[in-house]
Amino acid sequence: MQAAPQPSEQPPGGAAARAELSERDRRILAFEQGWWRHPGAKEEAIRAEFGLSSTRYYQILNRLIDTEAAMIADPMLVRRLRRLRDQRRAARSDRRDRSEE
Repeated sequence: MQAAPQPSEQPPGGAAARAELSERDRRILAFEQGWWRHPGAKEEAIRAEFGLSSTRYYQILNRLIDTEAAMIADPMLVRRLRRLRDQRRAARSDRRDRSEE
């Protein structure tokens, strides 16, 4: 009989990562992976898919992509979303700095 794998031996995206993400979190990650397939504007697709305002959706998404469970579930997507978020923050900071000059 084989011993159960230790947590460090669990494959990425394994049952532990899926268990930590709620159904809504998994749906949000899947939506971000292919939202452009939905007809119309992204804001309309967010409202239709989740019943949320785009502001609330992005609040949830930003918290979600900072979790280890999301990183384990879809590392490429999470890294891309973090990078885009950081670029937007830097651009806002640059605009703010220029307006204060």
